[in-house]
Amino acid sequence: MPYDPELADRMRVQLQSRIGVVEKKMFGGYCWMLHGNMLCGVEVGRFMFRVGAAQEAEALARPGARPMDITGKPMKGFVWVDAREADGAPLEAWIELAARYVGSLAPK
Repeated sequence: MPYDPELADRMRVQLQSRIGVVEKKMFGGYCWMLHGNMLCGVEVGRFMFRVGAAQEAEALARPGARPMDITGKPMKGFVWVDAREADGAPLEAWIELAARYVGSLAPK
């Protein structure tokens, strides 16, 4: 999965003070893990957030969001978000939504 260095830097800035978050290189791009569970990632022109199945409808109702589909079948509980719709406060809100779900998972 190719990534956008500018988006990766934006994500790093937003996540730098969060406890338990670790950056990990995966699939040619970058993901961030919260206590060992995938939280979010970047690709060219978009962010990926793990919001969980229960929050998926809420997430998809937000501007710029769509189901995450890599293989032709949407991945339940994951969404893509257009980078133009997630800058500053909106990016922080996406991280909060994902952290609400991922933070509820058992640490790995």
